[in-house]
Amino acid sequence: MSRIFITGSTDGLGLAAARTLMKEGHDVVLHARSRERASALAAISPTALGIVIGDLASATATRSIAEQVNAIGRMDAVIHNAGIYLERNRGETQEGHAKTLAVNVLAPYLLTAWITRPERLVYLSSGMHRSGSSALDDIDWKKRPWSASQAYSESKLYIATLAAAVARHWPDVLSNAVDPGWVPTKMGGAGAPDDLEMGHLTQTWLAVSDAEAAKVSGGYWYHQQRREAAAEVGDRAFQVALVEKLAELTGVRLFAERG
Repeated sequence: MSRIFITGSTDGLGLAAARTLMKEGHDVVLHARSRERASALAAISPTALGIVIGDLASATATRSIAEQVNAIGRMDAVIHNAGIYLERNRGETQEGHAKTLAVNVLAPYLLTAWITRPERLVYLSSGMHRSGSSALDDIDWKKRPWSASQAYSESKLYIATLAAAVARHWPDVLSNAVDPGWVPTKMGGAGAPDDLEMGHLTQTWLAVSDAEAAKVSGGYWYHQQRREAAAEVGDRAFQVALVEKLAELTGVRLFAERG
C-alpha cells in the first residue's frame, strides 16, 4: 500500500487515477482548487486519506497545498496531474505570471520543492511538447503576442524537462513524464480519439507498480511504453537553463547544486 498525492483530482484523468489507486487499496490524498470544487469528490472523499484545497495559479495557495500535504505525512508518490489547456488570454496571477505557465509549470516546480521528497514523481506532459520553443527569454509571455496553443505546448516541454532534471539531480527518486494522449476529458473534449483508461493507468503504474519496467527514472511515457521525447528534454544545458529560469521567476531554488 502506498500514499499518493494527486493534483487536480476532481475530474478527468486525476479523478480516474484516484479511483483506480483507491480501488487497489492505496491511500490517496485528493486535491481541489476550491471548497466548491471539492464537493465533486463527495462520492470518494470518505475513503480518501485526505483532501487538500488550493488554487495552483497562486504561489501562496500552492505553498498552502504543500503544507497541507506535509501535515498528512510523507507521500510515497506525487502525481502532478493538474493543468489548464487553451486559455483565451495570458491572464495575470497574483504574482504577475501567465496563468498557463503558473498552473502547468511553476506550481509543480514549487510543489516539488516544498513537498517532502517522495520516492516517485510523475509529471503530466503532452505530445504537444514537441511544438514548444526552447527559447527561454520570454517564457512568461510578457513580450510576445499571446498564443494559447504555443503557451500550452511550451508548458508541456518545460514540465517534461523538469521531470528529466529531477531524475538527474535526485537519483533516489523515480521521476518520469507521461503523455496521456488526447483523451476524452473536459480538457480534451468528447471527440478525443485516445483511450482514457490508458491515459490514467500509465500514471498510476509509474506511481505504485513494483514491476521492473516501472521502476525507472528519467523516462517519457505513453500508454505504458517508453517514448522518445523532444531533444531539449534530455539536453543538460537546456535543463540547467530552464531550472535557473524557474528559480528566478519563483524565488525558490529546487536543487542545492547547480548544473
